[in-house]
Amino acid sequence: MRIFNVLLTAIIILGVAGSVSAQTSAVNVSIVTDEAEAVLAIFEKTKASQPVTDADWQRVFQSEGYTRLKKRETSMQRSFEDSDFKTFVLSEQLAARAQALKDTLEQWKRADITRAVRFALAYLPKDAYIRAKIYPVIKPRENSFVFEVKTDPAIFLYLDPSKSASKIENTLAHELHHIGYGTSCPRHEVSAEIAKLSPNAQTALRWTGAFGEGFAMLAAAGGPDVHPHAVSDAGERAQWDKDVANFNADLKKVEKFLIDVLEKKLTDEQVQSTGFSFFGTQGPWYTVGWQMSVLIEKTFGRAKLMEVFCDQRQLFSTYNEAAAKHNRTAEEPLALWSPSLLDALRQSQ
Repeated sequence: MRIFNVLLTAIIILGVAGSVSAQTSAVNVSIVTDEAEAVLAIFEKTKASQPVTDADWQRVFQSEGYTRLKKRETSMQRSFEDSDFKTFVLSEQLAARAQALKDTLEQWKRADITRAVRFALAYLPKDAYIRAKIYPVIKPRENSFVFEVKTDPAIFLYLDPSKSASKIENTLAHELHHIGYGTSCPRHEVSAEIAKLSPNAQTALRWTGAFGEGFAMLAAAGGPDVHPHAVSDAGERAQWDKDVANFNADLKKVEKFLIDVLEKKLTDEQVQSTGFSFFGTQGPWYTVGWQMSVLIEKTFGRAKLMEVFCDQRQLFSTYNEAAAKHNRTAEEPLALWSPSLLDALRQSQ
């Protein structure tokens, strides 16, 4: 197992709400490659027509990356059996990509983690800190995600040869922003006030937190004037542009969901299935969240943006105020959150 540590105090000079300030934050980030290297070792054996032993498989199954990946998948009620993983590793399709996976792992080890940290911290409160383990993993599902943010923060990166080092830096900045956000938001006093709300209101506000995906897209890009897929391939960028064009309709879809939650019109299972459907590859939690974040920052500044994401009770009204100002001169007006949603949230308080 190789672990590359970044232990530093990052001193970052950044513009916040039109001013320049110094921000200091402790950072402890490790890249743990044991799962990927154990799988690659099996590839090497099969390529050389050598038998794969039980010890080889135990190296995979006992690796830190694999055990934490399995823990995460089972926590999501997804099947993740060692026997199924063996079949996946020994598949001809994966074997054909072995060399590319090996080369990609070596490239990702050289990714600029400090730059990703800097981008993430630029959109976090001053007291935020980032401590995380990064796991590049070879796995069946082609997704990247964070896990156990509050206790032992982990970032899982699907090892993908099509992703450049710059794309991985962008992904890291996105996921590191999630982790840093979890260290500083919401504030204790805000959490205490939310805990006094009705159960339905608390559920709605928890789902509102999913707009953090769009907030993280903005942070990873580096600012509101940078395309969030500037370092992505043409296909990803085109898909994003197509989805963002559906902003008004998607905002209303999310609004209906939140109102239904507040009015207890959905079963717990329906809440889960509908809420998760808005993630998609980069669904409304991303695109609507990003558009709201960009508009709030451009209208009121970055400090205000961070304030409303640390107290998401303010998010809808702040966005509406920014959108109303934008719509006075816009050729294509942006949708507003309805008074019924704002009233429902206020009545729950």
